[in-house]
Amino acid sequence: MRIHAVQTGRVAVKQKQPDGNQGRGGMRLVNTMLDKTWTAPLPIYAWVIEHPEGVIIIDTGETARTAEPGYFTWWNPYFKLGVREWVKPEEEIGPQLEALGIQPSEVRWVIMTHLHTDHAGGIAHFPNAEFIVSRTEMEAASGFQGKMSGYLPQHWPSWFAPRLNGYDPKLLGPFPESLTVTQAGDVYIVPTPGHSVGHQSVILQNGGVSYFFAGDTSYTQQHLLDQVVDGVTLDVDTARITLERVLHYVNEASSVYLPSHDPGSAERLSVSVG
Repeated sequence: MRIHAVQTGRVAVKQKQPDGNQGRGGMRLVNTMLDKTWTAPLPIYAWVIEHPEGVIIIDTGETARTAEPGYFTWWNPYFKLGVREWVKPEEEIGPQLEALGIQPSEVRWVIMTHLHTDHAGGIAHFPNAEFIVSRTEMEAASGFQGKMSGYLPQHWPSWFAPRLNGYDPKLLGPFPESLTVTQAGDVYIVPTPGHSVGHQSVILQNGGVSYFFAGDTSYTQQHLLDQVVDGVTLDVDTARITLERVLHYVNEASSVYLPSHDPGSAERLSVSVG
């Protein structure tokens, strides 16, 4: 089994977004918007698992179309955050898969941690795949309310009709629920709400190692260790419970923690697979 980190461009955000702030509810988002300090450009990672049962993609990364005028709507709160992105067409996930010798049409599953554009911008590359999205996330991201909440459903392909998963009451470490994806029982989805209401993470157990594909559960591994709730999370209490569960899992299991914007994620993956 082979695992690849695919960097689909870079993003810079307000420093209070990954580092968090002292506000609660909507004030956290306001405080982040008002921040005048920017992070250095961060990677936008998607993940590829060449699994015996079929290729699995975790998130689709960003699209180069974000540079087009009007791609972000002015009323969207994430537009007001002023996120800066740099994505070239050849950096989108489709061309990068082909460079790995994988045709996008060969992908069996695409598991979405959540539907913010930097994770969902590449959906159009996989019309033949089965998408798996949490029901809660899809409901939050769809329609007018989704647009007002920071999502861009107007840019999803017309054919986008993901499998909307709930979870089974099957314990996986500290997680009270989980969903098994593969017949081999080595790929799981666990709910990790906080950054978004329907956020989920993916765990691959392979060769005695657990690979924890964390999406935006935290921006970096250090933020997880410090239990930092990011600056755009509205439900702080739920996010803290998630961070506690994730830290418990990665401490108890032999884990490689792989958040999507951590500059150290690809190196940790490379070291773990030799």
